[in-house]
Amino acid sequence: MELDPKLYDEFWTRGWTVVEGVFAASEVEPIAELATSLSTVELQSDDGAQADRSESGEVAPRKLSSPFLAHEDLRRFELDPRLRSVVQGVIGKEARLFTDQILMKPPRFGSAKPYHQDNAYFQCHPGDEVITAWIALDDVDESNGCLRYIDGSHREPILEHIPVPGEPHNKIPPAELIDLKREALACAPKGAVVCHHSQTLHTSHRNESDRW
Repeated sequence: MELDPKLYDEFWTRGWTVVEGVFAASEVEPIAELATSLSTVELQSDDGAQADRSESGEVAPRKLSSPFLAHEDLRRFELDPRLRSVVQGVIGKEARLFTDQILMKPPRFGSAKPYHQDNAYFQCHPGDEVITAWIALDDVDESNGCLRYIDGSHREPILEHIPVPGEPHNKIPPAELIDLKREALACAPKGAVVCHHSQTLHTSHRNESDRW
């Protein structure tokens, strides 16, 4: 599929855009079920899965690392020509997979992810050619923890990221450098792809809904 020129302009103006209808709901539902099953098995085997824990002590998986290596159906999904076409429409070059993960937010206690820039972790350059393509495996909105962005932050430098005490997997820039007046929500229907620039500041809040 070709990227709508309006979405191309929005991406380079805001640092992110939502491309709806890349996948049908019927295509992503079995992927979500497979990912949940694989991450649950990984969690039970204590093989590196990260978990969320509710106030009552209930445990659920929050992340499946390197799903490309975990199952052939996930490999086919990530290499789908429609997804590659969206990314290529943004950067104007052939899309190549650099890294992958599946993040999960179980109902009522899916954890937040603090504000950060991906390229503070990746350290890949030029940053304009490093795109995160986030596929919505469920409908996402403010209540269940959609992505939030600082508009235009992709045109600013990579900030120093400091590890969060007790959360070594999270590194954040100083709060005073994040202009929340420019914050915008990326609500997206199931099957949409949310693309953002490697330097765009983004976060997601806790899942406060009854939905994944």
